[in-house]
Amino acid sequence: MHFLDQAKIFIRSGAGGPGAVSFRREKFIEYGGPDGGDGGKGGDIVFEAVEGLNTLIDFRYTQHFKAPRGKGGHGRNQTGAGGKDLVIKVPVGTQIISDDREHVLADLTEAGQRIVFLKGGDGGRGNASYKTSTNRAPRQHGTGWPAEEMWVWLRLKLLADVGLVGLPNAGKSTLLNAVTNANAKVGAYPFTTLHPKLGVVRHKGREFVMADIPGLIEGAAEGAGIGDRFLGHIERCRVLLHLVDANNEDVAEAYRIVRDELDAYGEGLEDKIELLALNKADTLDEELLDALSDELEAEAGVRPLRLSGATGEGAEAVLDALLEHLQPEQKQAEADETGGWSPL
Repeated sequence: MHFLDQAKIFIRSGAGGPGAVSFRREKFIEYGGPDGGDGGKGGDIVFEAVEGLNTLIDFRYTQHFKAPRGKGGHGRNQTGAGGKDLVIKVPVGTQIISDDREHVLADLTEAGQRIVFLKGGDGGRGNASYKTSTNRAPRQHGTGWPAEEMWVWLRLKLLADVGLVGLPNAGKSTLLNAVTNANAKVGAYPFTTLHPKLGVVRHKGREFVMADIPGLIEGAAEGAGIGDRFLGHIERCRVLLHLVDANNEDVAEAYRIVRDELDAYGEGLEDKIELLALNKADTLDEELLDALSDELEAEAGVRPLRLSGATGEGAEAVLDALLEHLQPEQKQAEADETGGWSPL
């Protein structure tokens, strides 16, 4: 399945149906008069977040969504049928953004969440509703309220607990494959990851979601490489795991480049909890790893964990450290579900 995290679509609710102009003329009925019914209400545009979707690719081929209008009213005071609501199903984590991309109009962050985004027009009044003591045979009627329409952008921000960041070829995809059920592409060349990947980590009876995004290079905020657009997928992450390749000529510079791009992007990424890991530790001896760790500690202010995504060395310690930051919220969520009781 192709990955698409942005799409522009046109949406229009249904217009209200017109009211009817009708008069009773049954034989042997003493009193006649107007009996035109009201028009039906137009269909709403409804967005619903559903599980099982992780791309907006369907909106590349279908870009116009129009709810049906209400039916016209009938004689004998019969109201016209209402237009059926049009439900647009989107992945969990989808934002609806204005056409100028300046305002977030809705944010669907939970499975099953529904929002009536555009309301259908109300039906027009039939001539029966215009009858008064002085206007016994009205012929006016309402034409129905117009539809609402607009262009919007859909933007998908994947929901994950941990986000992997680093330069291209830092070993992010290898680690994701090693500790989760993902099957991300791995290659000995830059930008093997061209779109975000998700995987579920199961560790010590706990589960959390890890996201891998394409690597950042210097100038990504200005569009270098494949840019920094995919950083939107880790905006919702609680913890960032920053991988630095131990084989880089200057590990401190490698760390600084990524941090500068996170700071330039903003959106709260610069303030997120970050764990630092020196990856591919299996390729160097202990003495050199100590020297590289000293360089990273001097730059980042924290001692990096040592890790090898290829062999699994150090992965246990990294996952333990991630759980230390994730467990408090997980325990609180479990307590809320169980009414405050927890087995831990």
